[in-house]
Amino acid sequence: MAESFRIALRVKPGARRARVGGRYAGARGEALVVAVTERAVDGRATAAALAAVAAAFGVPKSAVTLVSGATNRDKVVDIGASDVQKRFADLLGADD
Repeated sequence: MAESFRIALRVKPGARRARVGGRYAGARGEALVVAVTERAVDGRATAAALAAVAAAFGVPKSAVTLVSGATNRDKVVDIGASDVQKRFADLLGADD
């Protein structure tokens, strides 16, 4: 079974372009910023954010599971794959 890595996300719906990278100092600690072009309507922004995270980490969409924050900009996800900690650190350091 693959390892699981839990991360906090800060989703920015309605962005001009989709992007994963940068850090946000939120109430739950440091979060990875995920900008998506979809609006926060009917779960579209959440679905787009999960897909963007999967692509950024190079894992299938099914490996990214929403833990909390379905209707909030602040979300927590599990990534069911090994060796994602380095990629997470790289993405946190990405420029906005």
